[in-house]
Amino acid sequence: GDGDDADTLLRHAGGARQRVADQGGNGVQSYTPQLGQRAQERAALERALYRALENDEFELHYQPQLSLETGNVTGVEALLRWRHPELGLLGPGHFLEVAEDTGQIVPIGAWVLRTACAQAAAWHQAGHWPTVCVNISARQMQLSMLGRTVQQALDACGLDPAYLELELTERALVADGDLDATIAVLRQLKQLGVCLALDNVGSGFTSLSYLTNFPIDVIKIDRSAVAAVPERAGAASMVLAVIALARALGQKTVAAGVETLAQLDFLDRSGCDAMQGQYFSPPLPAAGLTSLLEQIGRDYRARLRDIAASTRKRAG
Repeated sequence: GDGDDADTLLRHAGGARQRVADQGGNGVQSYTPQLGQRAQERAALERALYRALENDEFELHYQPQLSLETGNVTGVEALLRWRHPELGLLGPGHFLEVAEDTGQIVPIGAWVLRTACAQAAAWHQAGHWPTVCVNISARQMQLSMLGRTVQQALDACGLDPAYLELELTERALVADGDLDATIAVLRQLKQLGVCLALDNVGSGFTSLSYLTNFPIDVIKIDRSAVAAVPERAGAASMVLAVIALARALGQKTVAAGVETLAQLDFLDRSGCDAMQGQYFSPPLPAAGLTSLLEQIGRDYRARLRDIAASTRKRAG
């Protein structure tokens, strides 16, 4: 009932096997027509993905990070988008797994690095000085040429490495199981002068040894933990503990996914260094983020003029 010839049976069995792999492996899955459709959609996505970089279909959006001490935009996270010719603008959830599985994440990741660094350099020339944060995948972390790729991206636009932050997940750090090799790669990156951030802290189990043994500069508190504060006491205690530990280790903290004033107020009172999320700004194309930086600059200069005028009035 699953096929009338050997080729069809093998193709359908492959679709069932892929479904088990997608769910983490070690399972059983019978073929269904829906699996066949899903396999066809994935194959079409793979084919389109191979052409996407060549056809200049990728773009970056940037979500600002706001310092809770000064109110200034101190960083921007570069977020990948794919302007698919038929499906429209796609977020990474639609294609990143396929890119990882096929290895396409390596050339795509190099493009992201080059593009983000060039954009940061352009902002710096315009008088805006945010750090640009770029996500590094597990596949990229396993490459011996990662340091060279980062250095080439910096050299191409003359960006000061202190203004580049590489965001790494726990999965990326332990993907190949060789922690010594991971530490060597991280030290190589640190020698370039870039900052390193551990992403998604609070979304699951994160070994304290990663925070103490890896040369991490920034801890990013996951949006799932931020979403639960201040209402859930357990989540609030966990966030407070992460902030306290980061401070003790000399690391900065950034809260992701901040959507409400209550969350922002809790993080501010808890000593978190910075936040990003819809409450302040959604991810924006480069032009939109430039406009936001310019507006903040105008507001800041206006505040300075008001302070100066008030000072002169008191002096008079």
